Amino acid sequence: MKLKKPFKVLFFILLSTQVKAQLAIDAELRPRFEYRHGFKTLFPNNEDPAVFVSQRTRLNTNYEIDRLSFYLSLQDVRIWGDVPQLNSSDKNGVGIHQAWGKIKLDPTFFLKVGRQEIIYDDHRIFGDVGWAQQARSHDAARVEYNNAGLKIDLGFAFNQSDENLTGNTLTTPGTYKSIQYLWAHNEWNKFSASFLFLNNGLQFIDDINSNNNQTRYSQTLGTHLNYKANNLKLTSNLYYQFGKDIANNDLNAYLISLEGNYKIAAKSTLGLGVELISGNDNGSPSNQENKAFTPLYGTNHKFNGLMDYFYVGNHTNSVGLLDIYANAKVALNEKSNVNIALHNFSAAAEIGPNSEKQLGTELDIVYAYKLQKEIGISGGYSHLFASQGMETIKGNFDGNINNWGWIMLTINPILFSNKD
Repeated sequence: MKLKKPFKVLFFILLSTQVKAQLAIDAELRPRFEYRHGFKTLFPNNEDPAVFVSQRTRLNTNYEIDRLSFYLSLQDVRIWGDVPQLNSSDKNGVGIHQAWGKIKLDPTFFLKVGRQEIIYDDHRIFGDVGWAQQARSHDAARVEYNNAGLKIDLGFAFNQSDENLTGNTLTTPGTYKSIQYLWAHNEWNKFSASFLFLNNGLQFIDDINSNNNQTRYSQTLGTHLNYKANNLKLTSNLYYQFGKDIANNDLNAYLISLEGNYKIAAKSTLGLGVELISGNDNGSPSNQENKAFTPLYGTNHKFNGLMDYFYVGNHTNSVGLLDIYANAKVALNEKSNVNIALHNFSAAAEIGPNSEKQLGTELDIVYAYKLQKEIGISGGYSHLFASQGMETIKGNFDGNINNWGWIMLTINPILFSNKD
């Protein structure tokens, strides 16, 4: 059957549009078995260890055409058994992890709007928290500048609980009221540096007098530095926090870190590092001053030991932390590697008159094997040797063994792609 001329024109327009557009659809299935016997806190007497399987399932779509990029990530997070077999609905249901559009304003300026992961540098202040099955994403807008190695981002977010007719008090738990930030990054021959300024607003709610409800702002200012020379890589973080905390205390806190990694083979490295995070004497602010630094929206599981004793929903406004560590990543072959890390923890501030500052030592071992491009399996074992200082801040003197083990399968198939 022959096409009339107008239909031929329309057909070729649609065909050319489809050729220019790029579409990729991929998925993720990630079940993880865990055995917890002292994970995040010291194990108490007369309790059984926790054993469970959690699972993350994602469907990701990335569409690009001309000056537009659109990304959609649907996610289901569950614990095996949290709904019955004949369930009429899931406990959590399918949610949107990311849904954003990125518009190319000109060759160097971009506008990215929607629910998105915000990740900068080594994830210390902003990270995706990818280890957590739910991960972290933000409802935000940001303007991006990228030209000749110089990157500058301006980010904005304003959160509200509902479409109210009056008032602006945020009642959604576990999030901020408002943030504004500037991130800049540049690279040279052997050196790269990032600068971050974050204005972080938290919602204060007065349960007695709602007229006192307000947004209280803290500021985080700092830099992330990298230096590479031959087989040596040095990384440093320097951050300072000031302004007000949620309790209206004056903030005066800092984070300082230095890490060195030396490549001993193609995919094997040895590393040493130290991180100092300021804290409060006796574990709480005093005299309306808070000296405890908070890493805010970073991937904190990545730092200070894998057993999550520090800054993973805990240890905020406390005695801070001095973490001195050594690590080794050894490639066993093309498909597998093992990571070993040893951390020595102590408090940055005084715990109390009858307590030592030493908190303990943690050993982390992680093995990873890539069966093929789309399939990987990993497992780990961690053991915490707690000291008297840890028992004091955790309020547990039972003296039990504290360990944690896990095995995780990650399946990442590409379902469709017309990209080159």
